[in-house]
Amino acid sequence: MIKINDKFLLLLAITFSFSVFNSFFAQGVGVNDKLNIDSDKVAVIPSKSAVDVFGTLQTKGNRIVGKDKFPVQLRGMSLFWSQWMPQFYNKEVVQWLKEDWNINIVRASMGVDDNGGYISYPEREKQKVFTIIDEAIKQGIYVIVDWHSHHAEDHLEEAKSFFTEVAKKYGHQPNIIYELYNEPLNEPNWVRVLKPYHEAVITEIRKYDKKNLVVCGTRTWSQNVDEVIGHEVNDNNVAYTLHYYAASHKQSLRNKAQKALNAGLALFVTEFGTTIYDGDGFIDVKESKLWWDFLDKNKISWCNWSITDKDESSAAVTPGASGTGGWNNSQITKSGKLVRKELKKKNQTFD
Repeated sequence: MIKINDKFLLLLAITFSFSVFNSFFAQGVGVNDKLNIDSDKVAVIPSKSAVDVFGTLQTKGNRIVGKDKFPVQLRGMSLFWSQWMPQFYNKEVVQWLKEDWNINIVRASMGVDDNGGYISYPEREKQKVFTIIDEAIKQGIYVIVDWHSHHAEDHLEEAKSFFTEVAKKYGHQPNIIYELYNEPLNEPNWVRVLKPYHEAVITEIRKYDKKNLVVCGTRTWSQNVDEVIGHEVNDNNVAYTLHYYAASHKQSLRNKAQKALNAGLALFVTEFGTTIYDGDGFIDVKESKLWWDFLDKNKISWCNWSITDKDESSAAVTPGASGTGGWNNSQITKSGKLVRKELKKKNQTFD
């Protein structure tokens, strides 16, 4: 028979053990990740939503971490240029991607200076992004607010105005990730042009949002992440954009990324494709898996390009597919099926 004092001690021990278990396992990324207790502890226990578990994202060394300082790896989908695929900028698509594709992050790619983008129609394009943000918050997933441009340095004042509005409206929400410049081209110098651009926009964001993560585009279609070494953006919660297309960008780009990681830079793959660099052509399954292995090893978050029914290989759904989700297997492309399988395999499933 257990005496009353023994019962009390037993209950105390059980309570303490459960608390330690829950604290340890409620961090990280996916149900199939292995634990490395000495470095990257990851979560395998379901909860209400990704944002409930991870909270506000912060950089810590070369990792992005959650509210309890353990590394977080997010996986999801990017929408296509907002002005050219408006039919997918609705709450139903976000709901479907969370429920059926198991995403924990979505990217709203607001076209800026290309034909029909924000510069020409600011209110129209902005409202599309706000629709995606609102539903991402409701669904408990993260949302990248992407200034989708190849010439953002030419529109600094517009970028400052837009991100100021986003920070005022949503900066208190931990779901928000700011992507200030999708893909700079070859010409703009990191130190003289891109770094000052990012810092000018961040200054405006931080007036209203002191905490949320900012992702900064790098030179040459966001591939030259190593150029940032020794010339980091002056902010304590910044990651740097790495983009790749698996059939074109291979081990040499992974080596460049590893160099940046070794220097302590946090990276975020806000866009990648399974195809060649133009979004079409050959789908490289082998190289896609090599990239996923690299991203998993280094706990780098990613979004796949893209949710569109455009007749190209990187499109996730077939021409004429519904703009509100509900896609059956025949309406998902080869690339879409490959990525969806990875999402459902690796991402944690929440209640």
